[in-house]
Amino acid sequence: MSPGLRLLLRWALNAAALLIIPEMVSGIAVHSYTSALAAALLLGLANALVRPILILITLPITLLTLGLFTLVINALLFWGVSGLLAGLRIDDFWSAFWGALLYSLLTWLVNIAIGDPRRSVGIVIERHRR
Repeated sequence: MSPGLRLLLRWALNAAALLIIPEMVSGIAVHSYTSALAAALLLGLANALVRPILILITLPITLLTLGLFTLVINALLFWGVSGLLAGLRIDDFWSAFWGALLYSLLTWLVNIAIGDPRRSVGIVIERHRR
């Protein structure tokens, strides 16, 4: 599978994961698959661009909490993206917290399912043996 196709598939499955979350967490609503696609795109951009900066800024409190503060950062980013989109509604912080936690778990499973075969453990071990 080409990298571009893998990226599109990952984006579509992450959007599908967003559609599952309102069934499990009250206080979250996704109005359409189009809204889920837009939210998945914005969440990906926020996690790639904004999250590292926030983690760096909050490094002392993250270290004091042994990394647990990153869960708060994830929840705030999830909640913040809902403020940018009309099709994604998150009522409060705790809904955002549990939704972000569930979304992280679901996207982790998507990444495992679609993972790059060149990054598999067996191939990495073979590269180091040569």
